[in-house]
Amino acid sequence: MTAGVADKAAPAVVALLVEDDARLASLTAEYLRRHEVQVVVAGDGAAALAEARRGRFDVVLLDLMLPGGSGLDVCRELRARSDVPILILTARGEEADRVLGLELGADDYLTKPFSPRELLARIQAQVRRARGQAGPPTRPIVLGDLELDPASVRATLAGRELPLTTYEFQLLRVLAERAGHVLSRERLLELVRGSAEEAFDRSIDVHISRLRTKLGDDPKRPRWLKTVRGLGYQLAAPRR
Repeated sequence: MTAGVADKAAPAVVALLVEDDARLASLTAEYLRRHEVQVVVAGDGAAALAEARRGRFDVVLLDLMLPGGSGLDVCRELRARSDVPILILTARGEEADRVLGLELGADDYLTKPFSPRELLARIQAQVRRARGQAGPPTRPIVLGDLELDPASVRATLAGRELPLTTYEFQLLRVLAERAGHVLSRERLLELVRGSAEEAFDRSIDVHISRLRTKLGDDPKRPRWLKTVRGLGYQLAAPRR
């Protein structure tokens, strides 16, 4: 399969799988296709970027160890041109690698070896978030000059649209729905992911840091996202 765009008869979800291990790529693609996920496979970074330019994908499954370059470079380039959800697949167990992937714009990670069932669940969760279906429909949220529209997965600040990934939007939405309340890392992970599945605390720290940057917050004196030492994070609507 070389095309990245689904026709009317194709499954609803289209994934770009970037994996140089041909056997693993074949097994993974076969499983996902049996569960109505259309899969386009790219064996290296150059092929992945070429496919991304040609087609429209609902999610990118990205291995970090690629021939001729790093998956982190691919992640950086993909995020610079698109807000497509990026799920990192890596054999690297070090937290630093996972954090770096998130800092470059990835939405989630899965460490090899992983179960195909868990991969499918992660894909479905990312696609739901990207399509604004992560939870029950809600009306727009307005906090001062910050506005979030869950239906379109868009956020604006003083009329300027914020370039958020789907994960960043859902994290900001969860905080905005509970503005003024302190939420722990564990609670944020549970609310945004939709379950209490295992994750590492620093993933939330990374996403919060990226949100602060996009909101224009000063980390030392944040206007929006406040850290409550030892407890968690709080979104506070500033007084106007």
